[in-house]
Amino acid sequence: MAKSSTGLEENVAGLLCYVLTWVTGLVFFLIEKDSKFVKFHAMQSIITFVALFILSWIPLVNIIVLILALVLWILLMINAYQGKKFKLPWIGNLAEKWSAS
Repeated sequence: MAKSSTGLEENVAGLLCYVLTWVTGLVFFLIEKDSKFVKFHAMQSIITFVALFILSWIPLVNIIVLILALVLWILLMINAYQGKKFKLPWIGNLAEKWSAS
């Protein structure tokens, strides 16, 4: 894996984008200058976990959203660490578009 502008290998930086959900996604989106891989994972983290946070306010789906968030959190971290650009449906396309600009 190549190094990102943060000095970390891209796969490690991609994983770290998800560690504290949208918070680390935002941090890496703001500090990463070069790596499209890291910027994609940062933006996907922001969009995914902000959306899930908002959905968790709906009482009837709260527990489902929490389980989904846990599963996605683990899945996204594993794929990023393996160097994969794993795109979630709809969100992945948005992340790809918004991270390129």
